[in-house]
Amino acid sequence: MASPSALSRCVVSPTGKHTASLIFLHGSGDSGQGIKSWIREILKQDLAFEHIKVIFPTAPSQPYSPMMGEMSNVWFDRYKISMDSCENLESVDSMCQILTNLINDEVKTGIAKNRILLGGFSMGGAMAMHLTYRFHRDVAGVFALSGFLNKDSVVYKELKEVKCRLPELFQWHGNADTLVLPQWGEETNKILKSLGVTTTFHSTPNMYHELNLRELHHLKAWILKQLPTDYTGAQKSQVL
Repeated sequence: MASPSALSRCVVSPTGKHTASLIFLHGSGDSGQGIKSWIREILKQDLAFEHIKVIFPTAPSQPYSPMMGEMSNVWFDRYKISMDSCENLESVDSMCQILTNLINDEVKTGIAKNRILLGGFSMGGAMAMHLTYRFHRDVAGVFALSGFLNKDSVVYKELKEVKCRLPELFQWHGNADTLVLPQWGEETNKILKSLGVTTTFHSTPNMYHELNLRELHHLKAWILKQLPTDYTGAQKSQVL
């Protein structure tokens, strides 16, 4: 596994005072620059805000089992792309520690944990849900676009023991997705809702494993709801 210092990233800086941060995780085989450019192509501009720094890290290159062990930029290894598969927890937890360093970097600059939002596309969405619901339950929220958790995910097991308020989840899925089936995303949403998570789930007809304009507009509105511009608090967060 690559060291934390090897986790490269690209950033869209806020146009005004920086009071919040968003960490956006790409899908398997992509990069931070790749998904940043993909979003820009759809929106015809960067995913940018007056007060939010948007961070697009790149997953380290590592052997990926669904590609017969070939090297790929992935957040974790998985045995197969299926809801019924077991999780490779050693791989997931190792990356959670690396991404925690990225979160702590933002905290060290004075950004409160409840002013940090996590999310991603496909595998990046799954990674964000592990990171949020197992290790950072005090962030502002989490989103998963065309993503899912395994049927017996450790996330579900750990949330059964939690009584605190949990970050809100925003999910979006194409109903024509043949790589990550829409029912996997729906089932993930249903289970998390049953465990006390406030959730929203949107589906787009005839949309495959991709991003689209309507989805990104809804996501931007949701991000601004979780991280409003009128934040005036001077709350400090403790580095975990």
